[in-house]
Amino acid sequence: MKPKLLILELWGLGDLVIATPFILAAAQKYAVTLLAKPFALEMQTRLWPTVEIVPFAAPWTAFRFGSKYGLWRWPWWELLRLRREFAAKNFDCAVSGRWDPRDHFLLRAVGARERFGFPRWKSDCFLTHPLLRPPPTAHRSEYWRVAGAALGLTVPTSGKPFGASPRPASSVILIHTGARLPLRVWPLHNFHVILRRLRQKQYIVQIACDEDQIAWWRDQGEVATCPRTVTELFCCLDQVSVFIGNDSGPGHLAASCGLPTFTLFGPQLHEWFAPMHPAAEWIEGKACPYKPCSDYCRYPTPYCLWKITEDEAWARIEPFVSLHLGEPGHNCSKS
Repeated sequence: MKPKLLILELWGLGDLVIATPFILAAAQKYAVTLLAKPFALEMQTRLWPTVEIVPFAAPWTAFRFGSKYGLWRWPWWELLRLRREFAAKNFDCAVSGRWDPRDHFLLRAVGARERFGFPRWKSDCFLTHPLLRPPPTAHRSEYWRVAGAALGLTVPTSGKPFGASPRPASSVILIHTGARLPLRVWPLHNFHVILRRLRQKQYIVQIACDEDQIAWWRDQGEVATCPRTVTELFCCLDQVSVFIGNDSGPGHLAASCGLPTFTLFGPQLHEWFAPMHPAAEWIEGKACPYKPCSDYCRYPTPYCLWKITEDEAWARIEPFVSLHLGEPGHNCSKS
């Protein structure tokens, strides 16, 4: 019987994709339970079919101050239920890839015998195996590689896409203009300029966007898709060959599906969050004294991202698309 391992990755879609090589390596040696946001259930069949998913929206991962730090609003009964449920499982090991004391307290609270994590603010008191953090410029995947080594696992850093599936022959470009956080959204009119230039070169382009953007695209005469679930996003990605978008979860999911990705970075650093695909490319946001930022911007607009001009982006996107799709055909469509 395999030993039991609890993995915590409680944050966003991209974070969960980045953790996937570790999860897959762990599943070969351990009976894995993954505690993650509810959308992980939609990723299970495609990415980790042998892993048990326990959905949980941790209150400290909210993107609003009131929900994140208002302890009186936290779902305490749900937290207590989760503690009892996990304590009964008698986990042999538990691991978090984040330097987050709240994660480490949870690992301790559920009674896992061996607890692995990256201590911060003296949270090593909750851990049996405090791990040394990678260098400051390391990609987020490096934390999972270090954790894997401590657990006796070999976690690949690149290679075959782990979420790829058979797809029809396609030369379609998907531009996804959304992001979970507004400060990571390049202006829509800039994306529209890129879209027109690609179509002028006879490329076939589809638009996917967030719900609050779809009216804008319709006003421009575009038939945009609005994937509201991870399942719907998978369906979009399975029909295209190249992905262009913001620094957000859809780009990481596209890379996991085997798509070359082009990412527009703003407040974050590509060294930390570039999609895990050997053909991934990006353009870096402008310099800012407060960069990198995670959830909030000190200015009215995120100029680190918004000051990337259409011409600057096009100078990088045009050769990227040409490299992966070659010379465009003569059939152009507003799909």
